[in-house]
Amino acid sequence: MRAHLVDILAVGFFVLEWTVYAITLEHTAYGRDSLSARMNVYREVWMRRMLDRDARMVDMQIMAALQNGTAFFASTSLLAVGGGLALLRSTNEALAVLSALPIDISPTPALWEIKCVGLILIFIYAFFKFAWAYRLFNYVAILLGSMPPAEQRDTPEAEAHVMRTTRLFEAAGRHFNRGQRAFFFALGYLGWFVSPWVLFATTAAVVIVTWRRQFASNAWSAMGS
Repeated sequence: MRAHLVDILAVGFFVLEWTVYAITLEHTAYGRDSLSARMNVYREVWMRRMLDRDARMVDMQIMAALQNGTAFFASTSLLAVGGGLALLRSTNEALAVLSALPIDISPTPALWEIKCVGLILIFIYAFFKFAWAYRLFNYVAILLGSMPPAEQRDTPEAEAHVMRTTRLFEAAGRHFNRGQRAFFFALGYLGWFVSPWVLFATTAAVVIVTWRRQFASNAWSAMGS
């Protein structure tokens, strides 16, 4: 246990940073000013403006593009899981390559397999998030198809349908964002294959980059009120 104390601390730091970042983004007042939160406002705007028009073919085309993008990420997650399993099966070959490097960074076979399993679990999590987001986008498409006609836009039923569709739309986007976040943190996790100290650095780098995109990017400024 003491021999792998740094590895344990590095993985604990990785999990803690991911958890704190996700909670801050989705469940705090600070996170309600993120780029994702600002985009949620325009999801409702889109639904209300769609209610005002009878021709809605363009709206369905946009929804189809969102679905296709989500399906792409879901299939990519499965490919990444397959790559992780192949890496797990090639433990001896991978350790032989690492041992031939000028700097000795080769772990024990057991530790290498633990690293591979962790990477596989991250991509499995991402797949479930993207797959559920894809299903939710399908549900949103059904709700768009059942949107009341423009002449009924001032009725309580139309208002309820707009809010129902918006909330489901937000949920789909939230799960999609979680899947993408898993991809970003998977890149940081790769640092552990080099060294636990590198994992500290790559985790911090991922948090900084993702935070900046949500709270200090040009896109965030452009979506300001």
